[in-house]
Amino acid sequence: MVNRELLELIRSQLRGRADPVRASGVQAYMKSIMPSLGVRVPEVRRLTAAAVARYPFGSGGQLRATALELWRTAGFREERYAAIDLTAGRLVATDLLMLPVYEEIIRHGAWWDFADGVAGRICALLQANRPEMTAVVLGWSTDADFWIRRASLTAQLKAKARTDPELLRSVIEVNLADPEFFIRKAIGWALREYAKTAPEWVAHFVAGHEGNISPLSRREALKNLPR
Repeated sequence: MVNRELLELIRSQLRGRADPVRASGVQAYMKSIMPSLGVRVPEVRRLTAAAVARYPFGSGGQLRATALELWRTAGFREERYAAIDLTAGRLVATDLLMLPVYEEIIRHGAWWDFADGVAGRICALLQANRPEMTAVVLGWSTDADFWIRRASLTAQLKAKARTDPELLRSVIEVNLADPEFFIRKAIGWALREYAKTAPEWVAHFVAGHEGNISPLSRREALKNLPR
């Protein structure tokens, strides 16, 4: 079921554009034991899209299998970026069968670039499958894995006017006391994005939690609002 031609093309294209000097800096910046090829993210995205155009998927099942194969066998960080990029597009945008794929990426990737890389995908699933995904996001908000909790906070970043404010409130409130930097940053990020749509709601939320919202989250949330 795996699209082998596609995988081989992606791997060869990425290796053909390797930049060892940049790769060393990227690996240090990402604090990663997984090596980098030094290929820039936009180039990874472009190469992946071109490869999919040449060897298109026959079904959502083939896409899932191929993305997981590339993710699990990746020897370089950019191959994992490409695995995430394979999930772009309409074929599986609203398919709940993609949820375990995204969860594996978040749990096993265990770093901000991977977790945030699928945030938009989770948002799309939430918009298309409200009852099921609302329950999932609420469950994630109290998960033992803080990367999964972060994903619950970033699940509506791109929702704009379609944001569910009560869901946003719920996932933030149960994480306000968490000292983890990536959680506090995500709380501020989620509020800052929603402030573009509902500034009064965000200002009211922050004011109502003045005693327990972290300075980092507060600063990020109010960044673009009038003082």
